[in-house]
Amino acid sequence: MRPRALVNQAKARGLDMIAICDHNSAENTAAFISAGDAGGLKVLPGMEVTSKEEIHLIALFDAQENCAALQNLIYQNLPGENVEEVFGPQTVVNERDEAVGVNRRMLIGATLLPFEQIVSVIHSLEGVAIASHIDRQAFSLVGQLGFIPEGIPLDGLEISPRTSKEEAKSRFHSYQHYSFVWFSDAHCLEDIGKSTTPFLLKETTSKEVKMALHGEEGRRVMEA
Repeated sequence: MRPRALVNQAKARGLDMIAICDHNSAENTAAFISAGDAGGLKVLPGMEVTSKEEIHLIALFDAQENCAALQNLIYQNLPGENVEEVFGPQTVVNERDEAVGVNRRMLIGATLLPFEQIVSVIHSLEGVAIASHIDRQAFSLVGQLGFIPEGIPLDGLEISPRTSKEEAKSRFHSYQHYSFVWFSDAHCLEDIGKSTTPFLLKETTSKEVKMALHGEEGRRVMEA
């Protein structure tokens, strides 16, 4: 997706804030943040990291340099090279929608880092750690392990658009001490905004999102 087209689509859907979470990379976050600034949309830098257990984990940040630090660690622990004929090109763009490079790493693959360590690193970089689409069998914490281990300090649990709020609360009732969120997980423009989570925040930052996920100082996750 091109930065300006994505920003325009998000605004057309009435969104105030989005996050860019490419798989195992943050090289495109700067372009989308710049496009968001120009278009009046808050864009958070983020990543969707794949642990060695093949679990997806969303990381959200305020500072690009912190997101870049996580990317550097991921790159050091991400084996393999992309096969464009199979997985397609991995293009790096600028805020003017121009291709400026190609990422050759196997971004679709799993890192060598355990899930719990990735959560710890995200928090050490002042980020937000949310377990991705726990209702799916593939690439989810519950799907891979069968349960959510005690003691992992996750900030929230994401539910995919395929599962309703009522179903999620019933199916994952034992995990309701976590905040549930619904995100688009959009891989094309048409999917942007298909599933959203309203937050009551003082400002559009990942720090405020984290406070809302933990119900701190009046911030909260709101019912749609």
